[in-house]
Amino acid sequence: MTTDSSLKTTTSPFAGAATYKTDPGKRRCLVGKISPALAFYPRISSTVYRAARIAKAGLYDGDAWIKSSLEVFNAVERSGGNVLIEGMENLPTDGKPVVYVANHMSTLETFLLPSILRPRGPVTFVIKEQLLNYPVFGWVMRSRNPIAVGRANPREDLTTVLREGKARLTDGMSVIVFPQTTRAPYFDPSAFNSIGAKLAARSEVKLIPLALKTNFWSTGKRFKDFGPILPANTVHFKFGVPLEPEGKGDAAHRATVKFITEELARWGASPPEPVEPSAPEKE
Repeated sequence: MTTDSSLKTTTSPFAGAATYKTDPGKRRCLVGKISPALAFYPRISSTVYRAARIAKAGLYDGDAWIKSSLEVFNAVERSGGNVLIEGMENLPTDGKPVVYVANHMSTLETFLLPSILRPRGPVTFVIKEQLLNYPVFGWVMRSRNPIAVGRANPREDLTTVLREGKARLTDGMSVIVFPQTTRAPYFDPSAFNSIGAKLAARSEVKLIPLALKTNFWSTGKRFKDFGPILPANTVHFKFGVPLEPEGKGDAAHRATVKFITEELARWGASPPEPVEPSAPEKE
């Protein structure tokens, strides 16, 4: 298994920028105008298979991860999608590890975030243990030294994340946490636990809230990972101001929920059903 300590040699379009926005003049794939899915899925499938071969050989390092992620970025834009990334001035520049806490909308964020965050330093995800057993993609995920949880026992998962997450952070590796139990098109604060804030507080590192909207790659009805590709849905990422969790991280958790809720509402990703004043807030 690689340690993800390779030098960052790949040029990133996000380096030194606070905001990234897809160039309106970006060259689009002709096939994408007719069938975005037909333009998108073969490209990312090719990327994943190449990455898996390299990972199986034990050679898939941080630089290779960035390159794969940038290929998926290109596939999004070539397929007619637009990407807007904001708040990159809030990303660490001192090399110190942080905990990123984000909502989880689709598979797309796991493919795109490495090219944004890995150039800043080593980073990994908290993932479902099931992903490690995927026939092809599993090789890639195992090479990233992730923190795997079963999602069946919340108490056991918390123990695992706090123990292994602190170890990664101590070694200088940032951790990306999606506290939701599953991907969802809308944000439900009641299903968004405080595990990320607890990890940051326990490890005495900063927490960076991340709001994202990635339903360009929608969830499939029959096969969850292969839903319709919707170029009309702009891909949004926004990084919040770093927080310094205290105690058990409760205040940082509330601030993260508020940030994600407000950004998703700004992007028009509020739930379609009305919310009663006495009911848990949903955005």
